[in-house]
Amino acid sequence: MSMSSQPKPVTSPVPPFTRETAILKVRAAEDNWNSRNPERVALGYSIDSRWRNRSEFVNGRQEVIAFLTRKWAKELDYRLIKELWAFGGSRIAVRFAYEWHDDSGNWYRSYGNENWEFNDDGLMRLRFACINDLPIRESDRKYHWSLGRRPDDHPGLSDLGL
Repeated sequence: MSMSSQPKPVTSPVPPFTRETAILKVRAAEDNWNSRNPERVALGYSIDSRWRNRSEFVNGRQEVIAFLTRKWAKELDYRLIKELWAFGGSRIAVRFAYEWHDDSGNWYRSYGNENWEFNDDGLMRLRFACINDLPIRESDRKYHWSLGRRPDDHPGLSDLGL
């Protein structure tokens, strides 16, 4: 693949964030994660980004790609909603919930919080995530859009009571 055909990182908006730009940044992250494309998602993180995801520590884009590849091989039919919790300067805090099932057809809703810090170019350099998994019945699912981006008219977390 030539350099010109490689996806470009989505860096805007950049810090310092306003309420409006923080909401845009959160939705862009949600859209990227809902693509379930590890290379696309990794472009939103700095080359030297650091994560804590549950009990796993991830450093740099290549480890982000490997982590997400493993994640989406296990968490099937993944659908995510993120919501802004707080923001200031170069930091954003979000809460999120996603639904997925394992290869045995067992469904889960995973709830969590993330703290993000961005560099001046708008790339995330730090991501700290706390996540809990709740087994659910398939009939209890609340996310029913086609795989990919959540439709604009689909309710968010607060609207769904999550």
